[in-house]
Amino acid sequence: MMKNIIPRSKTKGVDICAGKKYTYIIRSDLGCYMQTSDLNKCSDLTIFGLHPSCQNGDHYLADMDGYFYIIKDKSYRKVTDLSTDANAVVEDLHPDFQRGDHYLGINQFFVILFKSRGICKITSGLGNISTDIQHNLNPKSSNGLYYWGLSECCCFLKPSLEWGVEYCKGADLAKDDDLVGYSVDPDVVNFLPGGLSITRGPAFGRWENIKTITNNSDTPLTWKKKIIKKVGYNKEKMAQMTHNWKIAASVSGDITVLIAKCQFSFSAEYGGAHVHTEKETWNDATDIEEELSFELKPNKSLYLWQYRLGLGDKPVLFCRDLIISKEPNPPTKVPLPFAKP
Repeated sequence: MMKNIIPRSKTKGVDICAGKKYTYIIRSDLGCYMQTSDLNKCSDLTIFGLHPSCQNGDHYLADMDGYFYIIKDKSYRKVTDLSTDANAVVEDLHPDFQRGDHYLGINQFFVILFKSRGICKITSGLGNISTDIQHNLNPKSSNGLYYWGLSECCCFLKPSLEWGVEYCKGADLAKDDDLVGYSVDPDVVNFLPGGLSITRGPAFGRWENIKTITNNSDTPLTWKKKIIKKVGYNKEKMAQMTHNWKIAASVSGDITVLIAKCQFSFSAEYGGAHVHTEKETWNDATDIEEELSFELKPNKSLYLWQYRLGLGDKPVLFCRDLIISKEPNPPTKVPLPFAKP
């Protein structure tokens, strides 16, 4: 399976933006966002809840004055706090700045990238064209997965994983400036869409044999016994990724569960299993007793299989599904509904 971060173009409501002090990773699919002062060192990671009115934007950007901008179609919402939707104002997005591929704020200006046209536009306002400068987009800067602006430069997340997850920082998207690369701390990678497949390994879904019953006699055998199967979520293993995160009270639900559910729903291209797990038991894994009764023919075996989802080589979710088979090979049927592309 491939392992990669899912690009912004394939994840509505997910983006990266930056203000004067912090960089923000927006995850509408999780209902929250991450704040950090440094993607490379990550000594101050905090997760905040995302206000419903600030979710599912097409693009997110921020400026140096403490404002966030959420673009949806032909308008944008301007707020001072993504958790509370404070001081919200909705304004029209100027037609010349609509349908951009990426939006970012740099110093007192906004930059809009139109990748298919190979250009970027610079403006002092999203709702007007009082300052409108157009440049050709430098090919070296045109393949980013996410873009965000700092006070004097722009950054973009690289698609290549040869050296792990990295981002580039450069002064100008239009010029052939030397780009400086930085690695992204694993604690941040875990929060990026598809990141778990990089830090933990690609998702797997498979049937695992939990018991084999064999009748070695020459007469039929009635087998009636209680078996123990583990059902639920391996929270202890997953909780390790939040050790360096500060989670605000505004976050609803178990953040590790939310991230794991999303990772399993992603396609194999991004290290997912492409299945929905909403109907499974996401409580802490516990042993459940189940009584089975059947007749076993002479010199035959039966195999008990349980479906499990995991990351890398570690099981994360022990599903309720149990199959009794006459064959030593695992079943091929996937018992969970497939996720939509």
